[in-house]
Amino acid sequence: MMNQATSTAAPISSTTRWLRWANLAFMLYLLLLAVSMVGSGFKWATGEQAKVLFEFASHPVAGLMIGLVATALIQSSSTVTSIIVGLVAGGLPVETAIPMVMGANIGTTVTNTLVSLGHVRCKTEFKRAFASATIHDFFNLLAVVIFLPLEMMFGILEKISHWLVSPLLATGDMSIKGLNFIKPITKPVVSAVKEPLAAFGDTMGGVLLIAIGITTIFVAITVMGKLMKSLMVGRAREILKNAIGRGPIHGIASGSIVTILVQSSSTTTSLMVPLVGSGVLKVREVYPFTLGANIGTCITALLAATAVSGEFAVFALQIALVHLVFNLMATVFIFGIPFLRELPVKGSDYIAEMAIKNKAVVAGYLMAVFIIMPGTILALTT
Repeated sequence: MMNQATSTAAPISSTTRWLRWANLAFMLYLLLLAVSMVGSGFKWATGEQAKVLFEFASHPVAGLMIGLVATALIQSSSTVTSIIVGLVAGGLPVETAIPMVMGANIGTTVTNTLVSLGHVRCKTEFKRAFASATIHDFFNLLAVVIFLPLEMMFGILEKISHWLVSPLLATGDMSIKGLNFIKPITKPVVSAVKEPLAAFGDTMGGVLLIAIGITTIFVAITVMGKLMKSLMVGRAREILKNAIGRGPIHGIASGSIVTILVQSSSTTTSLMVPLVGSGVLKVREVYPFTLGANIGTCITALLAATAVSGEFAVFALQIALVHLVFNLMATVFIFGIPFLRELPVKGSDYIAEMAIKNKAVVAGYLMAVFIIMPGTILALTT
């Protein structure tokens, strides 16, 4: 009986699977299209005044807070970095965008903290879950504390990413033969969307095109995440289980792979919180996974950068590479130095101890990191 049931169910599931893969390919196309729209809209709306428009973000700390707040609100660093790629494609200077990308890394971790609240009834479970949720925050905050001042003083990330894209700078355009198919499939649609918006004038038309682009990025990445989860979560869990106890390098690699598969670092890290809460894994075991999640989430911005053409195309690729280089350097530097490696573990353990004594610490922590600190700094820098 069971064999009969499975044989009749199999064709339906394979058809559904193919439909999901087709839908995923379409969402990827939508993402490329949307990034192209944001870039075109930004160029169209600002013309020569692009630099003036982003003067409020020219202070690196203000840029950092904009990235943090935007990601905390949208809860997807992939979405925010894709929008930043689109803005750079439209003329936003790379040095202004770098702190925004760093901020996007911090903002993505609100989800884990909310997931940990599911264990709030049991003190020991909640302590473990909350520590595993906040270790990601502490690592990302430490990475910014180390690398933002270095970037402000020496421009390390800008120089490394510039060196990586320098072979393309000679051409003035991303004329890589393999990527040339992107422009023909996106340009006609962007032009078709622009046409009716021209009636609103340059500035308003550009703003509307940016708004349509951002909305489309949000929809595409959300749907991509859901599809990837339905197609890959089983496989992602297998990778997760197989990687336990195989050492930190294996953990980092697995975290990256799982995040690429499910297209969301929030999903990867939220997948681990219940496992730590219920005692299946230890906080130290999931620590390398969270670092891998940071690296894996960079794939979306790199994909988004392939959609860009024109004079700023190479800079759009550069900012996507900044995201990757920043996460790789932070992982090697912080995790490679024993003293620094311990700081996120100790920080998350300390705040988890406080949280089980007083649940208000959770709300206070979220408010302080994602609302009060960014709001105060933005007010002071402007």
